[in-house]
Amino acid sequence: MTSTNAQLFERAQRVIPGGVNSPVRAFRAVGGTPRFIARAQGPYIFDAEGTRYIDYIGSWGPMILGHGHPAVLDAVQKAVRDGFSFGAPTEREIELAEEILKLVPSMDQVRLVSSGTEAAMSALRLARGATGRDKIVKFEGCYHGHADALLVKAGSGLATFGNPTSAGVPEDVVKHTVVLEYNNVAQLEEAFALHGDGLACVMIEAICGNMNFVRASVPFMTRLRELCSKHGVLLVFDEVMTGFRVALGGAQSLYAKLIPGFAPDISVFGKVIGGGMPLAAFGGRRAVMEQLAPLGPVYQAGTLSGNPVATACGLATLREIQKPGFFEALTASTRQLVDGLNAAAQAAGVPMVTDSEGGMFGFFFASALPQNYTEVLATDKARFNHFFHAMLDRGVYLAPALYEAGFVSAAHRPDDLAATATAAAQALRQ
Repeated sequence: MTSTNAQLFERAQRVIPGGVNSPVRAFRAVGGTPRFIARAQGPYIFDAEGTRYIDYIGSWGPMILGHGHPAVLDAVQKAVRDGFSFGAPTEREIELAEEILKLVPSMDQVRLVSSGTEAAMSALRLARGATGRDKIVKFEGCYHGHADALLVKAGSGLATFGNPTSAGVPEDVVKHTVVLEYNNVAQLEEAFALHGDGLACVMIEAICGNMNFVRASVPFMTRLRELCSKHGVLLVFDEVMTGFRVALGGAQSLYAKLIPGFAPDISVFGKVIGGGMPLAAFGGRRAVMEQLAPLGPVYQAGTLSGNPVATACGLATLREIQKPGFFEALTASTRQLVDGLNAAAQAAGVPMVTDSEGGMFGFFFASALPQNYTEVLATDKARFNHFFHAMLDRGVYLAPALYEAGFVSAAHRPDDLAATATAAAQALRQ
């Protein structure tokens, strides 16, 4: 007899905190019972009760080709036969590093790790080691994983530093973290005037995926790059979500087209580069990366870093997304989706705004696109929660929280996108 989602959730809560291994999966933000996924294929996921959903989570971004792509399956199956893990170098690690560097010209070297949190944490340590400075800047609403120094909310003013947002994080750990408002140029300039010569790095998501979907404005990013260069501060781009998802060269390639000579100093990647396997990376200029052990004094290591099965999965994924026309088609599919959502909202007389780039999108129940976390908080959360469940009831799986971006894959067909628009029209009328 097949267990129901409710039965599985009850069973899970007895042995796993909250019944889940990552908090957002618990549906706490939207209410209701989480769906326990049994399998996936193409643009669809199927829960324990056999219900099919059009999937706009895509494992929170990695599944850019859709689930079970033949080329990726073939690569992984071959790799598995050769061995799960060696704890020694492999040629495939070099191949994946070369592929990443070919697509991201701001980096000379890259190191592979196992998760986005690990990559961001390591990039932060590297920036501090390379500069000899302790202070860092991050932005409210940007999420860089759950390393202690990055679980921070804004302090009481720019002269003070952030406060922990999680129990178990000592204030001493975050006392060097300055938290600023996203897209606020005046505040950025004030922070650099106060702290600039003591800052190791500024870490930023250029397109935030944990405020739903919010872009850094070009004037804001231009000034940030200028201030970092002036004060010798390393600009760290967190592209765990956006890397190879919003464009082949990531979010940084979009800003490089708009800002002459633009490039970050360190970049952090995850999700797409692993194709759904646990794999992430961080990289930068050679002089910075050579500060890492075994060459330099900054220590970083990992038993499963460069895992042979994960690198096979990631390499096959990166090769597929480089095929001619891939991103043009992905962008068109994502645009069809958000156009359908917009049309449905307009017909229902419901205020909604959307944005998208490549295969990443977001929507808010508001009259204008938010520019920072405070504005995101002001959007209609209750309406979002109702909409989420109405869409779930109609076989469309969106992120179960207002603050998460969505993802379209190459496997989503026009009829999947049209069906989503029809479901949205019904849900919004409801």
